[in-house]
Amino acid sequence: MFIQTQATPNPTTVKFLPGQEVSPSGLHDFKSADDAGNSPLAQRLFGLQGVSGVFLGPDFVSVSKADDTDWEMLKPMVLAALMEHLSTGQPVL
Repeated sequence: MFIQTQATPNPTTVKFLPGQEVSPSGLHDFKSADDAGNSPLAQRLFGLQGVSGVFLGPDFVSVSKADDTDWEMLKPMVLAALMEHLSTGQPVL
């Protein structure tokens, strides 16, 4: 699985494009780990230090980081978590 990344107008948010369906039921915005209760994928991403928001779309995942977190450190961890979760067929919601 190859996951592309795309910058967004917001420097604290990066869009991850896994090349497969992510959320067929529409858009889901999680502002905190407490909000992510119905999404195993969002829960996993919030488990990474520095993740401050997760937004699921039909074919993408956008991740926001805390201001004191560097994308150089966080991006590889997000990519690994997404790859493991999506390649093993675990539920997104």
